[in-house]
Formats: sequence, C-alpha cells, structure tokens
Amino acid sequence: MKHTCTAESMKPADQSDDKRGSARRAVALPARLTWKDQRGATRFASVLARNVSELGVYVECPSPVSIPLYRLVQFQLERDGRESDGLPRSLRQGRVLSAVYRVSPKSKSLPQGLALRLLIESRRTVTATTVEETRATA
Repeated sequence: MKHTCTAESMKPADQSDDKRGSARRAVALPARLTWKDQRGATRFASVLARNVSELGVYVECPSPVSIPLYRLVQFQLERDGRESDGLPRSLRQGRVLSAVYRVSPKSKSLPQGLALRLLIESRRTVTATTVEETRATA
C-alpha cells in the first residue's frame, strides 16, 4: 500500500475533529520533573511547560533526558508559575503524578519534548460521579 502526503493531509484538524477531552492552553512556564531511573536512582530535570490541559501537559527539555514511555514521573510547576491565569486546579497544588505517553526526540530546531498524562480524576468524571451519588441518596 502506497501512502501519499499532500498539502491537504498536512493541514491541522478542525476543532470539530479534535478528539481531546479538554482544551489545551499555550503557556511558557518553568517546571520540574522527578522520576526514578531503571536502577532506582532519583532523577530531576528542569523543563518548560508549553501547553496544559485538565489532563495533560507538554514539556520541552533544554537538555535531553532519558525517560522511557509510560514511566511515572512527578510533574511540578515552579512556584512563580502556579498562579498563572487559566491553569487547571491540579497544577496549582504542587506535584502531580503523571505518565510519559509520548517522547519527541531533539532535532536541530526543536528541543526534546515529552507529553505527560496527569494521573488525576477529571472534573467531568468527579462531577458525574457526585451527581449519581446524590441521586442514589435522594
């Protein structure tokens, strides 16, 4: 099977085609990752959060790091960045357990990037559960 890449296929998806559960917000906030490597040693990296949503964060690493896919990491915005407008509540509170679900290698023009899935219950899930519990007790 032959795949052909055209200008039409390279266009970004329309908002209606976006399958994300929550909107992303572009930011440029300093943050820190903490994880344990394969030997169990604690590692740290200073990163720059580039976009955030209720359930995810994309960070750029000025210095390449060796973090494999699905590794659990602690993500934390630096104290000065936690009061930025429009941040999800979970990111304002400090460390958030996250899983690495995409690693973009460093290129000549771009630093290494990591997509993190925040391991928290989404507000939508919590709200739906609360409504169901309220109905069950009423």
